[in-house]
Amino acid sequence: MNLEEYFKRIGFHGSYEKLDLETLKLIHKQHIMSIPFENLSIHCGERIVMDLEVIFNKIVRSGRGGWCLENNSLFGWVLREMGYNTTTLGSKVFNSTINDFGPNDTHLINKVVIDGKAYIADVSFGVSSQVWEPLELISGKDQPQAAGVFRLIEKGDFWVLEKTGRKPEVVNPEFAKSSLVNRKETKQIYGFSLVPREADHFFETNHTLQTDPSSLFTNKSICSLQTPAGFRALIGWTYSEVTYKPEEGVDVFNMKDIPDEEIEQILREKFNVKLQNKLKPASKKECYTL
Repeated sequence: MNLEEYFKRIGFHGSYEKLDLETLKLIHKQHIMSIPFENLSIHCGERIVMDLEVIFNKIVRSGRGGWCLENNSLFGWVLREMGYNTTTLGSKVFNSTINDFGPNDTHLINKVVIDGKAYIADVSFGVSSQVWEPLELISGKDQPQAAGVFRLIEKGDFWVLEKTGRKPEVVNPEFAKSSLVNRKETKQIYGFSLVPREADHFFETNHTLQTDPSSLFTNKSICSLQTPAGFRALIGWTYSEVTYKPEEGVDVFNMKDIPDEEIEQILREKFNVKLQNKLKPASKKECYTL
């Protein structure tokens, strides 16, 4: 495990001597543009483990992506290796079905302190909820980014991340009513406390998310990657290219279904992902929006 290999993986060629916000922003953005948010291992019969060496080999050396417990663990290691003041936090993802936050910390994020200011770094939520740059940990401040306006709101010892986005404009008539299209202008994404967490805090969650029949991740195969204009996503058999058009107040969705025999090609060409084992795409009942 070394930083040079990681930087090569994300295409970062700059200096990392300065532990400033500018460097953090650059590495954060390079990561999300290069490494997909994906749970394909579950649907390839592989086990996801929270072991940094295994994660490094998978993401950096084998050109794969991962979900938050992998991507943000790796990113936290990178930041600590560089010398940033970095703390691992756990967060509860907002569940629109129950209209509340889940009971457990199912999402891992990192807090980074630079010159006395705290920031939330999260390189692994995917789709339109993905921040491109770290968010300043300040309550109620509008923080505009490509996907929309993000906001962190302090509620006692609990912080909530929400986003106000744009209207979806679906190009393909057959997907006009797709349940994958998010139609809520403002949505809550997750909530977290500032209690530091170690990796073992997530071990049980890591097991449950990939084995529980009611888990989003066992019900849907997901792969998403940010692009300079928006993001790409393959959910089950549905491939979407989303283009952000803030000047028009819309996000343009171009969606199509991919036959089984073309799935591997799409993963290679659009996400630069080559799987070792056969993928069995899944898109069952669990609610999920782009």
